Amino acid sequence: MGLGWFGAPEHTRWLAAETHALLAYARAARVPSGFGWIGQDGVVDRDHPVELWITGRMTFAFSLGALLGIPGCRRYADHGVRALRTAMRDTDHGGWYSAVGHQVDASGRATPVDPLARKECYQHAFVMLAAATAAAADRPGATELLGDVIEVVNRYWWDEAHGMPVESYAADFTDPEDYRGINAAMHTVEAYLAVADVTGDTLWLRRALRMVDFAVNRQARAHDWRLPEHYTPAWRPRLDYNEDAPAHPFRPYGATPGHGLEWARLTVQARAGLIGRGMSAPDWMLPAAEELFERARTDAWRVDGGPGFVYTTDFEGTPVVHERMHWVVCEGVCAAAALRRALLDDGHGEIEVEHYEHCYRSWIDYAEEYLISAPGVWTHELDQANRPSTRTWAGHPDVYHALQATLVPRLPVWPAAGQAIAEGRLDDPVSPIPVTAQRARRRGLFR
Repeated sequence: MGLGWFGAPEHTRWLAAETHALLAYARAARVPSGFGWIGQDGVVDRDHPVELWITGRMTFAFSLGALLGIPGCRRYADHGVRALRTAMRDTDHGGWYSAVGHQVDASGRATPVDPLARKECYQHAFVMLAAATAAAADRPGATELLGDVIEVVNRYWWDEAHGMPVESYAADFTDPEDYRGINAAMHTVEAYLAVADVTGDTLWLRRALRMVDFAVNRQARAHDWRLPEHYTPAWRPRLDYNEDAPAHPFRPYGATPGHGLEWARLTVQARAGLIGRGMSAPDWMLPAAEELFERARTDAWRVDGGPGFVYTTDFEGTPVVHERMHWVVCEGVCAAAALRRALLDDGHGEIEVEHYEHCYRSWIDYAEEYLISAPGVWTHELDQANRPSTRTWAGHPDVYHALQATLVPRLPVWPAAGQAIAEGRLDDPVSPIPVTAQRARRRGLFR
């Protein structure tokens, strides 16, 4: 097979160019209170409020851009940090509002769309990811933001008894929801891995491992590697949840192959984090990640007459929602790249990882042919015939998934993206400047 695409100069240049284009396109999302929802026309859709998950994801993206040394990204990252510290912060009850208006008052605060709206773990996970990545980039106020979100997470979102997060609360952090979801847990794992890297505190890695063990080693394994999405507060699966709303953007019915791919990537990243710190990594982790990857691939890729991943299946693997979401392809790209590198790091040869190279090429080609309408502009949803669709997603809410698809193939499995770039470990045709390697960790602020 030879070098293949990984590390090939022309392919690396293509990835780098798309990284730059995505971050250039994302600038249109900036509004006074954070980052808005970019519509189909490339400008902020004013019918959407400023949502916490989008502002967190965009702050994460621009913090990576700042670490890469891309001019202009620092001010957008700094804007995101300010929005999370001020505009979107609930100073009455703690935590962050889920959605606010586009404008801010003289003190920099925004009006919540609904002051009584529930607070969600999913959204708070992106505040933590943004704060950790901005801290890796040494952005002003980021370490303070990270300290704040760590305090909120420890107080409200982590359930030590179950080793899993709480899903949501009323606005004042009372009335926990009678539901638990694997989507929020998945993004909590991602955030915890980033915090572990930037702070050096292995508590976050140990917590991440507990979540991965539950989701992957227990639930996915018990369901033929189709991971249940929905649970009771005691974390018992609810396999019929949202059967009447199968295309829900955050809580779809059935199994979500894209999440299988995402959990596969996170599993090998958590494993590499354990090994990198001289800790014990359970033997099941790498084989389980491969099982997740294969189940998602065989259930969802090109199974209904054309290229693309179906959005959801039932627990027999039959497609339920046939729309193609851009984020699933992105997670396939990331999972293929991470598994390939993890196997090579373990001493496997090029022939043994050829399958992941093949998948990677297929899915990058699919993205180039069907998803990328112009540099940096990725269509978020296609129908079964690979035509633009808006059944679940309209416009271009954020660049989080697509940006990672251009970066993960150029990064080691560990540490997380922000810290890895800070340490100068990105394969790039033009070497980035490692602007902050280990600064937050050396400060010892979060011990």
